[in-house]
This record gives sequence, C-alpha cells and structure tokens, in this order.
Amino acid sequence: MNTLDADLDVPQSAPAAAPRRSRALPRDRINGQPGFVLHSYPYKETSLIVDMFTRDFGRIGLVAKGAKRPLSKLRGVLQTFQPLSTSWSGRSELRTLIDAEWVGGMLPLERTALLCGFYLNELLVKLIARDDPHPALFDQYVATLNQLAHNEPAQIVLRKFERALLKETGVAADLSRCAGSGDPVEPGVGYVVDPERGPRPARVSDSWPAVDGQTLLDMERDDYADPLTQLQSKQLMRFLLAHQLGGAPLNTRQILIDLLQL
Repeated sequence: MNTLDADLDVPQSAPAAAPRRSRALPRDRINGQPGFVLHSYPYKETSLIVDMFTRDFGRIGLVAKGAKRPLSKLRGVLQTFQPLSTSWSGRSELRTLIDAEWVGGMLPLERTALLCGFYLNELLVKLIARDDPHPALFDQYVATLNQLAHNEPAQIVLRKFERALLKETGVAADLSRCAGSGDPVEPGVGYVVDPERGPRPARVSDSWPAVDGQTLLDMERDDYADPLTQLQSKQLMRFLLAHQLGGAPLNTRQILIDLLQL
C-alpha cells in the first residue's frame, strides 16, 4: 500500500469504481426575447405550432403546449401583429414555448393595413430561413407595422420593406450601377434588373420589366415620392420577389392586387 492509498484508507485490492453517467446537458433557455407571431396552426388536440419572428434569433418554430385550452394563458396572447416578450427552451427545430407576454405600445392594424400586415408575414415565412438572425429586418418590420397602423401610404411602405427584405437576405443588387460594367445608372435611360446580377440597359428583346434609370436611383435612396417611381417599383419588386420565390404564389399579394392594385 503506498502513502496515497494509506492516507485515503483504500485497500489496493478494492475494485475500480464504475464511471458515473454524465448528466444530460441542460436545454437551452431563452428569456424575454422580443418577437411577433407570423403564423400558427393546430398541433395535436390542445396545442399550436407557432412561427415566430424574433429580434435576435430570427424566425423560429415553437410548440405552444396547451395553448388551445380555454383557460390557457397563451390562448389570447399568441396573436399576429402584437409585440410579445417570449421565452422558450430546447435545441431542436421546434422549441418549446414557455411563456409569452403582450408588451403593448402599438396600434392594431385595421382594414387595408391588416391585409398588408399579412402580406409582410407571408414574405417573411417564405423568404427567411429559420434560425437566421436579422435584427435590422426585425426593426424594419416593427417600423413598417407602425407606419401601416398610422395610415401611411401602403404602396410606399411595402416597397421599402420589400427592398429591405431582399437586402437582408443578400439578393438585392446595387441599383445605382450597372452589373458587370459598373457604369452609373442614368436618369432617362431604360433598364432591366437581372435578379442575380443587377441593372443593365434594356434591350428590345427583353421580357423583363423595363424601368427608367431615375426609378432605380430613387429606389436605392428609398425615395418613392415620384408617381412613376411608385408604379415602376411595384412592377419591378413583383418580378424580383417572384424570382426569389421560385414562382410560388403569394396568397396575400393576390388579394391586395385584386382589391387595391398595390
């Protein structure tokens, strides 16, 4: 028996102790994260799956257990266009919603603004990958909802958000310079915008929507005061979004087109 064994009073012949099982790592938990419900649908008998847009974690999927029960705290809270403080746990693609509290401070969307809000949500669900943070886009979303609630012109508000969305997802080209050559875009000249590369001078054979150079310069500055810029930017953004969506239709967009020609 060596000195260490004597000090510990452990006989040499004692069998080695069985290794302990390592404890499972605690599940990730996030508390008090700002977020908005983009979409929700039933899950099992009493629960919901919620598509949530959060400021620091992007778009995430949450299971709201028991949210459909009459006495559930979550039943009246998980509404679209309401600013929430949310908490959840888990690491899988679908986390577990622990709590959601209404924060307040925003006017409700009504009539046309409400339709526009659903359009924004559909864009986010279809164009933003889950677990891809976009804090600047989240702030733009909040600002856009506020502008719509205060009856600012929907055509201008939506164009600014669409442009911000394409910038945040890395597919918006610089509209002030021609693709390839780098030549500056000039007012009074007709251009088309290649969805993958950017603007170039229009050709007679082009089937893409042609826009004036001034429209592109205005869009790059987020200036939609000119009626021609409003008209041409609507056609251009419709084309660019359709490309990013792979031709998949936007249901709310069609409703807005039918009702308001936005």
